[in-house]
Amino acid sequence: MSEKEAVAVMNPESKSGVITVKNYINGQWVDSLGTNTVDVINPATEEVIAKTPLGTTGDVDRAVKASLEAFKLWRETPVIDRVQVLFKLKTLLEEHAEEIAKICTQENGKTLAESRGDVRRGIQMVETACAMPTLMMGKKSEDIAKGIDSEAIRQPMGVFTAIAPFNFPPMVPMWFWPYAVAAGNAFILKPSERVPLSQIRMFELAEKAGMPKGVLNMVHGGKEVVDALCSHPDIQGVSFVGSTPIAKHVYTLATSHGKRVQALGGAKNFMVVLPDAPMDLTVRTIVESCTGCAGQRCLAGSVVVGVDKAYDEMEAGVVKLAQSMSAGNGLSVENGIGPVISEASRKRILDLITEAEKQGAKVIVDGRPAANEGVMPEKGYFIKPTVIAGVTPSMRIAQEEVFGPVICLSKAKNLDTAVEWINSSNYANTASLFTSSGAAARKFQYAADPAMLGINIGVPAPMAFFSFGGKKDSFFGDVKAHGSSSVDFYTDTKVTITRWVSESSIW
Repeated sequence: MSEKEAVAVMNPESKSGVITVKNYINGQWVDSLGTNTVDVINPATEEVIAKTPLGTTGDVDRAVKASLEAFKLWRETPVIDRVQVLFKLKTLLEEHAEEIAKICTQENGKTLAESRGDVRRGIQMVETACAMPTLMMGKKSEDIAKGIDSEAIRQPMGVFTAIAPFNFPPMVPMWFWPYAVAAGNAFILKPSERVPLSQIRMFELAEKAGMPKGVLNMVHGGKEVVDALCSHPDIQGVSFVGSTPIAKHVYTLATSHGKRVQALGGAKNFMVVLPDAPMDLTVRTIVESCTGCAGQRCLAGSVVVGVDKAYDEMEAGVVKLAQSMSAGNGLSVENGIGPVISEASRKRILDLITEAEKQGAKVIVDGRPAANEGVMPEKGYFIKPTVIAGVTPSMRIAQEEVFGPVICLSKAKNLDTAVEWINSSNYANTASLFTSSGAAARKFQYAADPAMLGINIGVPAPMAFFSFGGKKDSFFGDVKAHGSSSVDFYTDTKVTITRWVSESSIW
């Protein structure tokens, strides 16, 4: 972000030299009513690069008021005209993709290659939302009874909101707001207070693309803002991505206030390797799944189950590849893995590794700082890829989401045993099977609980035109995210049954 561009969204008069981000309400970048702030820290350097205000209920009220006024005109705008803004935005995002990726790496820590993928996925959401003239088409049937016709149309509902996580700053908010505004709604985004900068830049581009004032708004904050968004009487629905405990809170609070909710929670993703798996591809895919984005993604592999004779070869390959990976600043192309988001996150991950050892597991590749002195940067929240063998279902590390670059290895005697373990988990986001057998793949697809499955795929993330979301404690709600599911969530269906009575004798 250039200095000139930063002036529009941040406070250049900060005496500390560290900018304070602003809310975006009714087409203007405005100061938050909140007086407390949270530091935006580059996880690779521990440098404070910005401050995010912890907003108030008053900030939410201002954004809702602007959204309601904008909705009155925006819903009357033909859908073909609404998506023209998104077509222009898509072009601008392509032009500024590298800039946004670098911002993402600085605020989140992931490698530049990973940030580029993050931005690319966000652009794909905009592309899909551009199809809204087709996606929200209704239905009509003639003569459902003699002389009676029936039609169903989809209508926008008003103001929606999304509460986004820290792990994919450019992408995850785009799961929501492009679809919502294309469908004719107004929208309020609360990005993660830890990583607001890349989404701020994308809002600037949306404004440049011609997004009308008040249609798209941003409010920064913590729990007070979250609760205000979930309980405001003029907000129709809430989208959330984050940990399971907060997903439950958002779902419970928002539904108690009569809102539509899609709350995507945590995960514990299993990967099963059969003896007939293409082992070289399998090993590379496993390690990338478990350690990409420093393991901080809800589709990351976590527990790898080698079935029968597959285990030894799989373990040897995973160990060799994990040992070869370096860690460092994500802006340096030679670094294979970036830091986790904070020191608190790193400590939580290290505690899980230590507890696993106490419970009988064995750390066979140790990525902890104490075991890597001199080969990891002195500053930054780094953990190198860590491989733990002998993990069993009763261990805490086998049950809880690690959200770090940790690969847990275990053995199973057959596919049925592995699927039983998968289905015993409280989470059901994703699972993957590695095999050359179509019959085994079909059995896995039929029997495994998770809602998103991969066959020889380590991160089974649906494309923008498919729905996204898990089951059990990985998802709370009825309608999942992006793709055609977004139309179901962001519109209401109105059915009209018609009989025309004519005075003409013809009838």
